[in-house]
Amino acid sequence: MLAVVTLCAPARAADPQLASWFTAGSGLYARIYSTDADKTNGVTATTWSNGTQTQSTPAYRGVQEVYSSADWVYLRTTGLGQHIMGPWYNNTARTVAFVNLPANQKALYRIPRTPTLGAPPAVKTPTFGAVDVIGYFVDGVAMYDALDGFVWLGSSEGNGNGQWRRAAYPNEGLTFDPSYTHQQNTGVYHNHANPIALRYLLGDHVDFNPVSKIYTESTNAVMRHSPILGWVRDGLPFYGPYGFANATNPAGGVRRMVSGYVLRNGQNGTDNLTATGRGSLPAWTLRNNGSTAATGPGVNTTYPLGRYLQDYAYLGDLVNAATGSNYVLGTHFDLNEFSARYCVTPEFTNGTWAYFLNIDSNGTPVAPWVVGQFFMGNPTGTKWTNITESVTTNILAGPSAPLQFTGITPDAAAVTLVWSSVDGGTYEVQTNNSLASTSWVASASVASQGVATQTNAAAGGDAVFFRLRLASLAAFDPVNGSAGGGTTAIAPGGSAARGTTVTVTITLPSTPPQPPVSAIPTSVTLAGTISGTAISRPSQETVQVTFTIPGNAATGAQNIVVTFSPMPVYTMTGAFTVN
Repeated sequence: MLAVVTLCAPARAADPQLASWFTAGSGLYARIYSTDADKTNGVTATTWSNGTQTQSTPAYRGVQEVYSSADWVYLRTTGLGQHIMGPWYNNTARTVAFVNLPANQKALYRIPRTPTLGAPPAVKTPTFGAVDVIGYFVDGVAMYDALDGFVWLGSSEGNGNGQWRRAAYPNEGLTFDPSYTHQQNTGVYHNHANPIALRYLLGDHVDFNPVSKIYTESTNAVMRHSPILGWVRDGLPFYGPYGFANATNPAGGVRRMVSGYVLRNGQNGTDNLTATGRGSLPAWTLRNNGSTAATGPGVNTTYPLGRYLQDYAYLGDLVNAATGSNYVLGTHFDLNEFSARYCVTPEFTNGTWAYFLNIDSNGTPVAPWVVGQFFMGNPTGTKWTNITESVTTNILAGPSAPLQFTGITPDAAAVTLVWSSVDGGTYEVQTNNSLASTSWVASASVASQGVATQTNAAAGGDAVFFRLRLASLAAFDPVNGSAGGGTTAIAPGGSAARGTTVTVTITLPSTPPQPPVSAIPTSVTLAGTISGTAISRPSQETVQVTFTIPGNAATGAQNIVVTFSPMPVYTMTGAFTVN
């Protein structure tokens, strides 16, 4: 028996803003450890609730869609980690559960297409303010700045305007999970410091203990430049902690980038706040805040040194006692007051401004952790509501990803097929003895958990051709649609209620032959009058579309019409039921 399968590898974009997104786990349900005991025993949950944040239906992990135009990159993500998240506690004894749990954010975020920045703006924008997310990590988890939102208000700490701003890692680190990540009151899973689980998945010098399920910085020698970990609102890449030792020459090896921030403890040319009190702001703050002076609380057990980002000075403003002159960027330290440097990287061989992660030689996160309190560039990236311009589809992941055969093992009696799949998917393997024939026969139905395999016996004849389709998909919480709402379905055979928004994956008939996957339908209609939106082609045989079904729509089996221009047109009679 001869089995013939055509494998088509998707083209990979050379642009790092499009190629760096990590989707290896996007077809898996997001999972959490609820307790330390669950983590020890490997017990995970795909749904959870604490009465405030509820994930009542499974959601897929992280990045699900990436689109681009000449000016913007658009990211759709659930915001949930591609590692197992949690657990979270609120005390050192780990007996009191943290008040918040993560939830699918159904986030749409856009980032400017400005990966290099030759002339940073003179007036800097603070990282805090109306937009809490300062960027996204490449796994789709939200990036927050170094701050926890609390400031010194003159007599106490609270939310509001102020110059002494509390740092997240030393004040909230207790509530972080093993990936140094937690969530706020609306369930936004986010990282202020070191996304160490993502770094492990990307191979960035991190070890993982499968027994304790703890991530640690590797003690082996650093052998390669860190990967891009994320993208910041100003369009600049955010790298891990290891860069080229020579900023302009990759031949000089790699090493850990040294932060430009030092504690104001009387060493390294700093003043000593423990002795003098917080009577003055550091020069880097005054330089970027319009020279607005402010005093903070005294240094004591309630307000210890290191509590505020302003407890740190920038080395470039300090005198090196050994030389009698200022510390020099690029000689004594690597990263400027924004936690960035201009350098060559594996992705930007001609040079770029780039942010780098801050850790010490033991792997402990250090100030300013992610980026400084001000953006290096112009932060035009932000949360978005709807893509209204013409865009290119760069990534469809999770349940929208094209089906791919990933392994074929023939022997004398059978062929073992392996294919990419998603949690909750049921797949139908079909066979045919001739590509000229439209008589495909269903030979197997396989319920999948991430990767599916099927051993198919010989169907007779000299050749057997295989193809695959997604037969059904279990209910899940989609990445698109309003938070907490939206449904998904397939056609033919799916259904949805009146008054709902549903994303439908349509399997096109085999006659006439489907146009190439690059061809997008000009229109898709349901029941003659309901026009579909967000039309895409996950594969040559499928079309994905979103329908908003009116509350007064006719019920029962309805036709779907898929129209390509100039041709073909597919009319699928009774393909979808409105309840």
